[in-house]
Amino acid sequence: MTVHVAPKSPKPLSRRTILQTGAAAGGGLLLGFQSPFAAAAIPNATDGAMPETGPFAPDAFIRIDRAGRVSLIMPQAEMGQGVYTAHAMIIAEELDAAFDTVSVQASPPSDALYGNPIFGIQATGNSNSVRAFWTKLRQAGASARAMLVEAAATQWKVDPASCTASNSEVIHTASGRKLAYGALADAAAKVSPPAKPVLKNPKDFKLIGKPLKRLDTPDKVNGNALYGIDMMPAGVKFATIAACPVFGGKVAHVDDSAAKVIPGVRQIVVLDDLVAVVGDHMWAAKTGLSALTITWDEGPNAHVDSATVWKDIKAASEQEGAVAKTVGDAKKALQDGDAIEAHYELPFLAHAPMEPINCTVHVRPDGCDVWVGTQVQARTQAIAAKVTGLPFAKITLHNQLLGGGFGRRLEVDGIEKALRVGQKVDGPVKVVYTREEDIQHDAYRPVYYDRITATLKDGRIDGWNHRITGSSIMARWFPLGFSHGVDIDGVDSAIDEPYDIPNMRVEFVRHEPPAVSTGFWRGVGPNNNVFAIESFIDELAKKAGRDPVDFRLAMLAKKTPRLAAALKLAAQKSGWGSPLPPRTGRGVAVQVSFASFIATIAEVEVDREGHVRVHRITSAVDTGIAVNPDSIVAQLQGGLIFGTTAALYGEITIDKGRVQQSNFNNYRMLRIDETPAIDVHLIESGEAPGGIGETGTTAAPPALRNAIYAATGIPLRRLPFDREVLAGRKRV
Repeated sequence: MTVHVAPKSPKPLSRRTILQTGAAAGGGLLLGFQSPFAAAAIPNATDGAMPETGPFAPDAFIRIDRAGRVSLIMPQAEMGQGVYTAHAMIIAEELDAAFDTVSVQASPPSDALYGNPIFGIQATGNSNSVRAFWTKLRQAGASARAMLVEAAATQWKVDPASCTASNSEVIHTASGRKLAYGALADAAAKVSPPAKPVLKNPKDFKLIGKPLKRLDTPDKVNGNALYGIDMMPAGVKFATIAACPVFGGKVAHVDDSAAKVIPGVRQIVVLDDLVAVVGDHMWAAKTGLSALTITWDEGPNAHVDSATVWKDIKAASEQEGAVAKTVGDAKKALQDGDAIEAHYELPFLAHAPMEPINCTVHVRPDGCDVWVGTQVQARTQAIAAKVTGLPFAKITLHNQLLGGGFGRRLEVDGIEKALRVGQKVDGPVKVVYTREEDIQHDAYRPVYYDRITATLKDGRIDGWNHRITGSSIMARWFPLGFSHGVDIDGVDSAIDEPYDIPNMRVEFVRHEPPAVSTGFWRGVGPNNNVFAIESFIDELAKKAGRDPVDFRLAMLAKKTPRLAAALKLAAQKSGWGSPLPPRTGRGVAVQVSFASFIATIAEVEVDREGHVRVHRITSAVDTGIAVNPDSIVAQLQGGLIFGTTAALYGEITIDKGRVQQSNFNNYRMLRIDETPAIDVHLIESGEAPGGIGETGTTAAPPALRNAIYAATGIPLRRLPFDREVLAGRKRV
């Protein structure tokens, strides 16, 4: 999902605002960098540290104090993807700073100052934390380095060209004189930044490309790392909530007599759509909630069930959709050839991050503090202002590490509920969802229904029509991403699929499921489209009598050579083509997602009862310049496990307006003894970095499906894999 849209221009920002928002007082050098989406002219101080004229709207800042410590004011959220370390490496590289002097501070909320350059808003997602900020961070680091060098040269009365920088020092090459960055910080702040800072040649990188240890690992190991759920402001009480189990239902009546006598229970908060129990600790709140007798007004959605959802979306998929892409004459190619058609289905999915949804708030007449881990800092501040009626300046966000996001923390519904409860509580209150509340009141990955029709000519695809039917998350979450009936996320990896197909048409049919809230789920649009496309490609390869790898390579080599190279490497490393035992197969899937090129081959065994055992997954990826190879490998491994879990077990079902799954007993996770060997191979590249946090999630399901197809000959077209079908007790 790449959204190239310009938001409304922010109001001009003063230098004072930048200094107050971006860094603490105390002297030193503060440097911002410009976003292509912002055009706010910032009045400049007389010291010349900011440009004299022109638009300027910083997204993130470097601060160098007099001790030489470098702080990166970090616009993106850290949720395990390693972005704090990656951004720090990029800054330290171009700054020529000693990496152990660099620390990261979470930024305050501000779309204007810290908006993601791709989105134009402050959000962490879309696997773009590195690729969105790659150039801007490098420019910021290079500018700061040039200013420090000039400050030293001025002090020594030498030509700046005779000086170099290394390990947080400026060195005069001829004399060997050195000055530390801390000693130069004040003087550098008076230097005008270069209009076009000179970036390093990648061949001269000293940090980027090395598997450096992550900055957040020590505190996560020793227990000092703080997540939203760890926040304990003085006097805090705990609360847990129950919302109507039926979508959109309301509270009718609450009998709280049994709850009030439980030790530690302090307050019962009854709102129109939820009930909260406030206690001295979580156990008191949870026990008190269980003791309530709640009568619900279930409202109009008590009839909604999974059968209705699927019936409706299938019917919607029969109509033509809005055209997202057309090449050649797909209609004619399909009419002239022997058309092959298949339908693919993906279910609702919950996020189920290990850290349940939580938010701590302290709502007062004169202000509001919010402690939470969120992927959308500015939207969090905005919802707090909306609920409380306070101005933005009175809302203080304390953003923390996220114990898993996966898109769930792009939503602010849990924060909104915590604020509404907090308005009824005297003092700070920590609202924590139980796992059941979390799974049954999520913003679910939408159901999708894909119809693909194709024709073959000379052993290659000649005509192609892909109709995608599903919810438009963009229409709600980021309306600029939904235009002329097309959701840009919904068609991601479908309109830019990698194959050389002369006649193609891609359509999008927006269909919203009744009552069910949908949201982004790790891998977003490519999850659906890569599964449907790559599953169908294998069926077409079989129809053409071609090996699945060779069939793909013939259509990749000219159009997408980087992906072809990844596929060849994955095939080699996986032992593609070598003999396998009965009912064991290898399956392949390729994709261009989030500007990364990845090929994945899975090896699975299917027993007679339909149980699938995943033995091995091999991935080869060209993600451009690998800032930190260890993080890339870890993200792919995690994503492949996440996607394998979804393929084998992931499904949210609905009955009588209620989500039927409630915890990990019936919303299964892949267990450690089920986890396959995972081999990841990085392809060296000089291209700009691509995204990597979600690609593994997208890659696993189609590779596994195609391995099952190779092992059994059964063309599964729905997730999760149906063991009854694989055991022969049920038809596809």
